[in-house]
Amino acid sequence: MNTCIRFILLALFSVGIKLTAQQVFEINPDLLRKPWPAQWISFPENSNSEFGVYLFRKEISIHSKPEKFIIHVSADNRYKLYVNGIYVCNGPARGHLFKWNFESIDISSFLQPGKNIISSMVWNFADHRPLAQITGQTGLIIQGNSNIESIANTNTSWVVLKDSAYKPLPVNINQYYAMGAGENFNSEKYPWNWMDKDCSISGWKHAREVETAKPAGCMGEWGGPSLHLLSPREIPFMEEKTQRFFKVRRSDIANIPEEFLKGKVPVTISANSKAKILMDHNELTTAYPVLSFSKGRKSAIKLTYAESLFDSNGNKGNRNDIENKQITGNSDVIVCDGGNNRVFQTLWWRTFRYIELEIETKDEPLVLNDFYSIYSAYPFEEKASFHCDNPQLKDIWDVGWRTQRLCANETFFDCPYYEQLQYIGDTRIQALVSTYVSGDSRLTKNAIAALRESQLPTGITQSRFPAYQTQIIPTFSLVWVTMVYDYWMLNDDPAFVKSMIPGMQETLNWFSSRVDSTGMAGPVEWWSFVDWTYSKGWDNGNPPAAHTGGSSIISLQFVYTLEKASDVFKAFKMNDIADEYKNLANKIKKSVFENCFDVRKGLIADSPEKSTFSQHANVLAILTGTFPKTTDKARIISAILNDKDLAQCTLYFRFYLFEALEKAGQADQFLAALNPWKEMLNAGLTTFAETPDPARSDCHAWSASPVYYFLSLVSGIKPASPGFNSVRVEPSFGSLKTIDATMPHKLGNIHVKLQKDNENRVTGEIALPVQLDGVFVWNGMQTLLKGGKNKIGNNY
Repeated sequence: MNTCIRFILLALFSVGIKLTAQQVFEINPDLLRKPWPAQWISFPENSNSEFGVYLFRKEISIHSKPEKFIIHVSADNRYKLYVNGIYVCNGPARGHLFKWNFESIDISSFLQPGKNIISSMVWNFADHRPLAQITGQTGLIIQGNSNIESIANTNTSWVVLKDSAYKPLPVNINQYYAMGAGENFNSEKYPWNWMDKDCSISGWKHAREVETAKPAGCMGEWGGPSLHLLSPREIPFMEEKTQRFFKVRRSDIANIPEEFLKGKVPVTISANSKAKILMDHNELTTAYPVLSFSKGRKSAIKLTYAESLFDSNGNKGNRNDIENKQITGNSDVIVCDGGNNRVFQTLWWRTFRYIELEIETKDEPLVLNDFYSIYSAYPFEEKASFHCDNPQLKDIWDVGWRTQRLCANETFFDCPYYEQLQYIGDTRIQALVSTYVSGDSRLTKNAIAALRESQLPTGITQSRFPAYQTQIIPTFSLVWVTMVYDYWMLNDDPAFVKSMIPGMQETLNWFSSRVDSTGMAGPVEWWSFVDWTYSKGWDNGNPPAAHTGGSSIISLQFVYTLEKASDVFKAFKMNDIADEYKNLANKIKKSVFENCFDVRKGLIADSPEKSTFSQHANVLAILTGTFPKTTDKARIISAILNDKDLAQCTLYFRFYLFEALEKAGQADQFLAALNPWKEMLNAGLTTFAETPDPARSDCHAWSASPVYYFLSLVSGIKPASPGFNSVRVEPSFGSLKTIDATMPHKLGNIHVKLQKDNENRVTGEIALPVQLDGVFVWNGMQTLLKGGKNKIGNNY
């Protein structure tokens, strides 16, 4: 094959463009209960815990193209799988040693009669790995599903080469950063033809068997332990698609042609020169950067990724503006070997709106053939929609949904740039947004299970998981319990919910033991994060009295959780336990009101000392019914929204503020409370940030909450019974005149199309799936809804 064509094809197939790779769920039952015939293999000359990138390959021969050829694949840390030089998939889906995921793939479409090469790139970033990456030891495992496919099994017949082209590139970011090192790639050392059938393997070594592969629950011989307990992947492969940059924003190279952005015209950088090119994707993305280059031997190319640029004072300002701003962030470096049509793609995807190429050439000109990226995210589909007579809300919807998409990959995570950690507080909001918009709860179920698996012997969950460092946020453990409640209401999956009940009880019992003689939460250890509020008495997210005892906020969050958990327990015939928790909740509410209600302000203080007050305490008091029934809830909400002496909710806890508006019958004030999101749009953000400026992260999952509330509060669509087996539609128009919303349901779509006139009368239509019934509520009146189309008349 012509060398140029071969490298172009290699570029095409190595950048993540899937052809016909098919994820399957057909698994030989023996592989789920017995040790696998295949063995975990590794490079024979290392400790299996050091940094390294390894190339594995195996030649197999078949007489004819099979109808199916199913293999099960995993690695530690990660792998990319190829067949005959064509990219198949990557993995494993992120997990932990007691539930180490493997992918099941039908590779028959990649095979051909005769000789075939199965190859895999495996890497272990060791001490330089992301915090979310748990590891045991470097290794690759491939197991055929039957005797026919067993010719692909990993064992000493596989050969391996240590790829010396890669070194870790330390990151220097003056923020909390948990994503590990970048990549320093020396293409002079890379064996560019390693997947070819005619590649010489004279310098390769036979792989070393390092571990017997065992599925989770398999005892093995004499109960022998296994480092990785293999478990089938339960989520789909990530969405991967090619995307191109929007614009070159500035460059030391004059007149870069527009066609370069389309991949049609190369750009040449002259010999012995330096240049910078700032690329703008126009919106934030999560993607594998792909750079094709030729010639330029010994040239160095540094890729720096950023959500936004910074001025000389470290401020971001409007994210669209670049004047007098510089880029700073995580980077990768490429050293060129002088060959033609070389392609560099990062091993793991990057987060960026802007990428700067900083280039230094040596004695040979460097040619940039093409530069683009491969988008990577969980394959959520936007099945829901929301339209109204305020066009700015559509902008909030679009940016909020993009925020959600970029914070979901093999797990949910708080932010894609800095951490990629599945924090419970963020995850609850993400789970609701994604379920409402896509109807897909698989990642939610995966998250709930993983966080249950993180639970410590004391009963408390870890705050984020998977992660190789343990962090405890007790308030997030409470949020995990409410996640189970949310899942129970939205999904008809009682067996899974029932399996979570012991973990729920363990968490609630941990908190119960910390209720002191005052009837409120006593001192709560660890990090009792509630919100990024920096008012008097707040310490790094801990509310007043969290560590000394008597925090009304923590006490009422416990109550909020107890009440939701009690509903779950009662549904599973655990009436005594449900009543016990309900009684405890009532006692705590009574104690909080008696100890913390301030007659002068008419509000709940943060502690019995009544020296600080917050929106948070009073939001939770509304949500839990802590105020007496005769209390004027509208007055409380007015104080929450307008008293600026109260510690203010930031973007995270506004999720609960919005819920409180609805609980207090003040849901029409929701739209007026969206100013922080409008300000972010005005500041040029294309995703919603962690906090108001100065924000660390420009993309933070918890800030997508308005998308959920557009459907659940404004459109008023909520489950009326567990499993979403009936629906309640109670819209809150606020200043709107029209609402047109669609939400996916397991039985079909729910469609709400309503208009409100100047006399507060509502007309329109609500269409339900044929087998779904429900109720429409307006002005205190209820009308039964039946499957199919329901006309809403003028009698409201």
